[in-house]
Amino acid sequence: MATASRDTVVRNRLGLHARPAMQFVDLATRFRSNIRVVSGGQRPGEADGKSVMQMIVLAAVEGTPLTIRAEGEDADRAVQELAELVESGFGED
Repeated sequence: MATASRDTVVRNRLGLHARPAMQFVDLATRFRSNIRVVSGGQRPGEADGKSVMQMIVLAAVEGTPLTIRAEGEDADRAVQELAELVESGFGED
């Protein structure tokens, strides 16, 4: 099974609050791959990228490093599009 991974950083000022978490999950659920998000920084954690509650619990603030991992047939595309969403600041800034 194909796997892909990409490091990125939360760039929007308000971090990964409810609206961006929902945007992330909405996009993640379009892919067949399993998606995990690992946060670093002050409060490391890991979440299912298709679960809004788990993504919010990461409490990723501006500047938090994230690693997006996917496993499945569309892993490369999933990781690329999800990382681009994070890097765009979720359209907030």
